Amino acid sequence: MKKITDRKVRYAIIGFGGIAENRIAKEGFACDTKRFAPLKNAELVGVTDINPARQKAAAALGLKFYKNQDEIFADNLIDAVFVAVNNTNHVHATCAALAAGKHVIVEKPLATSVADARKMITLASRKRLSLSVDHMMVFNPRNVLAKRYIKEGKLGEINDGCFHMEFACGYTPVEAATWRCSKIEEMGGPIGDVASHCFYVAEYLFDSEITGLAACYYPKQMPMRAEDGAYIRFDLACGLQLSARVAFCERRGGLVGNLSNLGFEVYGESGVLRSFGTMFQLSGYADEAYPIRLELENASGVKNLVPRKIVNIYQQVIENHAKSILDGKPVNADAGLHNLKCCLAAHRSAQNGGKYYKVR
Repeated sequence: MKKITDRKVRYAIIGFGGIAENRIAKEGFACDTKRFAPLKNAELVGVTDINPARQKAAAALGLKFYKNQDEIFADNLIDAVFVAVNNTNHVHATCAALAAGKHVIVEKPLATSVADARKMITLASRKRLSLSVDHMMVFNPRNVLAKRYIKEGKLGEINDGCFHMEFACGYTPVEAATWRCSKIEEMGGPIGDVASHCFYVAEYLFDSEITGLAACYYPKQMPMRAEDGAYIRFDLACGLQLSARVAFCERRGGLVGNLSNLGFEVYGESGVLRSFGTMFQLSGYADEAYPIRLELENASGVKNLVPRKIVNIYQQVIENHAKSILDGKPVNADAGLHNLKCCLAAHRSAQNGGKYYKVR
């Protein structure tokens, strides 16, 4: 691994769709210069996409548009890539990038099979390159604050917690045809798409890995191929048993109802932590579409908990990855592999009558 000492790490994005443009480029790499200052450790140089029409969006941000990923791999100017292609192609783009000597950040999920995920991790290790997965929600300042309150015992002894991402997606023919609702092989469906966030946020808050789980699907009523939703009970190594409720069948009113529902509750003997909208793409800026919040309820009432500083969740993922490169200390994506195993175990359990499965 060649250590960079005299400049920022230079990135390119492979797969420049809407999320890549609006979240990864504009926010993560601070290409929206009206809202963000340049990153300390990283800069975005260019992008590529199979749709050549995306060149216009790249030009609007002052980015070079590469004809294909091979042009990126051949460019010695590029140190690292952010892979944001469709999920089944994560393994192909990542392994090609690693083979070319580029460090990689991969959108969640790391891969769509355990074998592919292990292949990616093994290759990165052999090449001594940093490989990480975009588990951005652990950097939400309110989730960070929640972790601190839990660790400091502000809730008393904790005996329960629920993580939920329930909304409506798939009721119209157009939505039902999208990968999120129709392509099981792409990890489409509530388990692969959003339970994954519930799993890694729960592990982050309690600093403890999921060791096993049991799940059941919601009654099938929606006109889409993927499951309508799922209820999942999972064990942490620390001894807690928690739950996740994920669904595409819950309408939840409008924007406020949908976004406020993306959060968690942690129950202790002397208090409850409730988050609203902290398990989404928002960081907590005043100009965002919904004012996310974290509340502590106890016998004295309800208190709004406000972090001292707001940081962008995507920027934190990128900065941490870039710093590992600058420090010459490669990171691995073992957390992405573990998260994938949790999702696959949840499907296996739901398909086998709610049978309990260990996550190894």
